[in-house]
Amino acid sequence: QVQLVESGGGLVQAGGSLRLSCTVSGRTSSLYPMGWFRQAPGKVRDFVAAINWNGDSTYYADSVKGRFTISRDNAKNTVYLQMSSLKPEDTAVYYCAARRGANYATLSDYDYWGQGTQVTVSS
Repeated sequence: QVQLVESGGGLVQAGGSLRLSCTVSGRTSSLYPMGWFRQAPGKVRDFVAAINWNGDSTYYADSVKGRFTISRDNAKNTVYLQMSSLKPEDTAVYYCAARRGANYATLSDYDYWGQGTQVTVSS
């Protein structure tokens, strides 16, 4: 079993930055590809960013490309999402997830999820 715990969310003004962290515990001997998703009130959970097991491949939704950066430190069992130039439309609960499926942008390909962390961007 794998447990994921996100942290680092909060309230920030538009144009500001936040860094989210996701600490992985449990079967960490298996290095999973990881992803971040977000869900705004009344909306579906959307793909934000993904990273492969060793960090040398990353993928982003068009809406965050150039503003967000995903990274990982396998020695610390932690995945990060650095968010810059934040906009009010980035307001959502952000979830990290570990993937065993093939498609980095497909919700159902992720098997393990954290509880989420709230990010609120004020205008």
